[in-house]
Amino acid sequence: MKKRFTISVFTEDVVGILNRVTIIFTRRKINIESIAASESEVDGVHRYTIVITEQEDLVKKVVLQLEKQVEIIKAVYQLDKDIIYQEIALYKVPTNVLASGGEAEKIVRAHFARVLSVEPEFTVLEKTGHKNETQDLFNELEPYGILEFVRSGRVAITKPMRTLKSIITELENN
Repeated sequence: MKKRFTISVFTEDVVGILNRVTIIFTRRKINIESIAASESEVDGVHRYTIVITEQEDLVKKVVLQLEKQVEIIKAVYQLDKDIIYQEIALYKVPTNVLASGGEAEKIVRAHFARVLSVEPEFTVLEKTGHKNETQDLFNELEPYGILEFVRSGRVAITKPMRTLKSIITELENN
């Protein structure tokens, strides 16, 4: 049975590693639903957070294949219940639909969206949450005219108390 997994890949900071990571998924015909890349809490180590829906046995194989890459320090996977995660979405809407204080403004307030910028022609809103929450706001604002929309990939932190530093120390000792 397919389930949604979040894979965290910790790598050295080298050019081309993201391409090599995504090729591993492509070769196995696994669709990446979202991907986020950033620095980690350890200097010189980057983290890729990748979301896929697949069978666990295939996910295990992918993680093992990822770890065979020289520049990959560690790769782990978790189910949604084992992580805390968020996405961020930005919405560009016409300023006049919000300035009137009507229904669109009530929708924005009900979703606890934040106003980032107000320009004469448009306003940029920010909403953080799970994908369904940012999509719900999109769906409700769409009749009022969304000029532009973007949603980030998932960022996630594991619930079990295991730090990247402890993983690195463990690897160095082996």
